[in-house]
Amino acid sequence: MGADPAVLRIGNASGFYGDRFDAFREMLTGGPLDVLTGDYLAELTMLILGRDRLKDPGRGYATTFLRQLEDGLGLAVERGVRIVTNAGGLNPAGLADAVRELAQKTGVPVRVAHVEGDDLMRHRPWGDGVLTANAYLGGGGITECLRAGADVVVTGRVTDAALVSGAAAAHFGWRPQDLDRLAGAVVAGHVLECGTQATGGNYAFFDTDESFGTRHGSGLLRPGLLRPGFPLAEIAEDGSSVITKHPGTGGAVTTGTVTAQLLYETAGARYAGPEVTARLDTVRLTGDGPDRVRIAGVRGEAPPPTLKAGLTRLGGWRNEVTFVLTGLAVEAKAELVRAQMEAALDAAAHRPDEVRWTLARTDRADADVQEEASALLRLVVRDADQDAVGRAVSGAAIELALASHPGFHVTAPPGKGTPYGVFEAVAVDAAEVPHTAVLPDGTRVALQPAGKTRELARLADPAPPEPLDPALPTRRAPLGLVAGARSGDKGGSANIGVWARTDEAWRWLAHALTADRLRELLPECAGLPVDRHVLPNLRALNFVVDGLLGAGVAAQARFDPQAKAVGEWLRSRHMDIPEVLL
Repeated sequence: MGADPAVLRIGNASGFYGDRFDAFREMLTGGPLDVLTGDYLAELTMLILGRDRLKDPGRGYATTFLRQLEDGLGLAVERGVRIVTNAGGLNPAGLADAVRELAQKTGVPVRVAHVEGDDLMRHRPWGDGVLTANAYLGGGGITECLRAGADVVVTGRVTDAALVSGAAAAHFGWRPQDLDRLAGAVVAGHVLECGTQATGGNYAFFDTDESFGTRHGSGLLRPGLLRPGFPLAEIAEDGSSVITKHPGTGGAVTTGTVTAQLLYETAGARYAGPEVTARLDTVRLTGDGPDRVRIAGVRGEAPPPTLKAGLTRLGGWRNEVTFVLTGLAVEAKAELVRAQMEAALDAAAHRPDEVRWTLARTDRADADVQEEASALLRLVVRDADQDAVGRAVSGAAIELALASHPGFHVTAPPGKGTPYGVFEAVAVDAAEVPHTAVLPDGTRVALQPAGKTRELARLADPAPPEPLDPALPTRRAPLGLVAGARSGDKGGSANIGVWARTDEAWRWLAHALTADRLRELLPECAGLPVDRHVLPNLRALNFVVDGLLGAGVAAQARFDPQAKAVGEWLRSRHMDIPEVLL
């Protein structure tokens, strides 16, 4: 149990299905804890689980969690730690039964509850090919299960932050009208949900921030980053929290790491959820000692009357071939391969519906290593017919082996094609979704939607800070020298959060990095809708680029299908930066 009875200590042991397996044990043994959460679901995961369920109706949940529980259930009971997870995926009742069987087998008695109602497949006809349809529930069902004495709570699709807010509401007895408290817990939950991204993983300043240790000699590596610890939040009754980690674990918790995660996969100042809309523009971060960052001041508003629901469908078949172009005349070699393949596709019985070419000039002149002398020409095709992307493409590529440009080869033999998925977000009336808590004794409790709602509207951006003196001398340099960034995906849109580390840098960034300037720096965004949101408390700008990812990560429409590195691409771009900032 937690060392301080005035706070609830909630940890995270998983940020995605496939995260570090032994994190579960590390969090249970590394220090005091009251609740341990695990987030296993992402948009792509729902498609994977949907395909699992097609093969076996008894599946559809994250099996990794069960294997972690074999090792950790006894530890959790011994230490009085409750477990809350969305590993139930498409079959929370099935996973709850499996946990009971495991508890019986291991001789560790636990009370198991689950939350259901998010699965909307039978509620309405969603159209051809829809494999999964799940509403994002809030934390109310989790709250009911914990209040009924559950030791383990399994959910399906809930908002990622609900794992934390539901546990906090149960512990402190919060009511639906305690919007500020709930909003504070939602913000803490959002920081925790991606695991080690809050403790230095994927952090923009990993190579310069001394919080991760001192470099030795000429080495570039900061040793604290080798194995970042998983985060935890100490949540107070008023909804404020301190983000930290167990002592002695790797990584670091700083205002920078917390800011980066706050911006990840969010958009504007209003961060909507089923029970509360958290105002990100009210978040205040302050250092609270080594590896401790306090979150306070979060305001909450009534949630919107609708819930987000995610639909996944099998979109068809895709295939890809990457041709390697080495040495001289790269452009001419690319033109030859493309003309030969296009002619073959035109002559096929059915030309693929979508044909996309990209040329990555990874080559450089006079290279000492062959790989550094090579460029990559990538062909991606999509169609509803597997044969159109399979034999027609693979056969044509193989036949070029002795009949194309000098040095012809490919990175891997072309295959028969693989299925790809499509993600779509839709809004559903919250009153239509049967949010149900199934308590340890089998009692079913129906959760009512929020009694008071508020339509979600974009907040007007606040006035920007006073700009720096325009007469200051500038130097052409990468944006990343003065700003951090983190990017990610939401369906077919990409989110790019950019923040400044000092007030002076913020005065420059807020004026210099407009939506139009972003399009110039990232030409892939030209012609796409770009929405810029200003968050002064975080010294941050959040950009949402609609359509950059096509039909979402499962469709693999671009080189970086989840936009994970778009922020780093932006930081590498050069701008005229005032020298006082450099």
